[in-house]
Amino acid sequence: MKKSMERAIGTVPRPVLVLLAAALALQIGWQALQPKPSARAEALGAPASPAVLRTLALGEPIALAQLLTLYLQAFDNQPGVSIPFRELDYARVTTWLEAILALDAVGQYPLMMASQIYSQVPDEAKQRHMCAFVRLQFDRDPNRRWRWLAHCAIMAKHRLHDGRLALSYAEAISREARLASNWARQMRIFILEDLGEREAATVLLGGLLASGEVTDPKELHFLTERLKQLKGDGKSSLPSKTRQSNE
Repeated sequence: MKKSMERAIGTVPRPVLVLLAAALALQIGWQALQPKPSARAEALGAPASPAVLRTLALGEPIALAQLLTLYLQAFDNQPGVSIPFRELDYARVTTWLEAILALDAVGQYPLMMASQIYSQVPDEAKQRHMCAFVRLQFDRDPNRRWRWLAHCAIMAKHRLHDGRLALSYAEAISREARLASNWARQMRIFILEDLGEREAATVLLGGLLASGEVTDPKELHFLTERLKQLKGDGKSSLPSKTRQSNE
C-alpha cells in the first residue's frame, strides 16, 4: 500500500506539487497574520424590578440577594477578559446594589462594596457617586448603616480633600445615628477643627463633655485635653497620626 501511494504521488507533475506547497504556505502565513480572537466585555445589564425579584425569590429574598451579590461581584471577571472597576457603568452598579438591598435591607455587604471596593477607583466622579449612594442608603437606616457613611467621610476628607463634604457626612451621623460609636459621632468636631472652625469645634466638644455621654476614662481624658488645647493657643501638641487615628 505504501509503495502504491508513493508511486501515485510520484506521478503528480512537479509544477503541481510546487503549487500545492506554495498554497499551503500562503494559508499558514495568512492564518498567522490574522489578529488573535479577543473576548469582548459584556455590558452590565439592568436588574429586574424589585417586584419581579421578590416573585423570583419564592419566599427566600435573602438567598436571592446573596446570589445577586455574587453575580455583581464576579461581573468584572468575564470569560477571557477582566474589566477594571473604573470602566463599569456606576449608575448601573448602584441600581444593582439598590436591588440587593431591596431584597435584604438588613444586609451590609452592598454598602461595604460601595464604600470600600467601588469607591477605591482613581476617578473622583465615581468616588463621589458611590459616596452619594451610601449617603442616600444611610438616610433610610442610620443606626445600621452609619459605619459606611463614616468611611465615606474619611475618604472625602483625605482622598477627595473635600472637608465640607466630610463634615456633612459626619454631622449626619452625629444627628441621626444614635447607635453609632462615639468616635463616629465625635468625628465632626475634629473635621471642624481641621477646617479652621475652632470656635464651633470648641462649643461642640464642650457640650459633648457636659452631656455625660462619654464615660470611658481614657476617652474623657483625651477629649478634655483637646478642649483645653482648643481654648488655649489653638495649637495641638498631638502628632498628626494620633489626630487622624481619633478621627
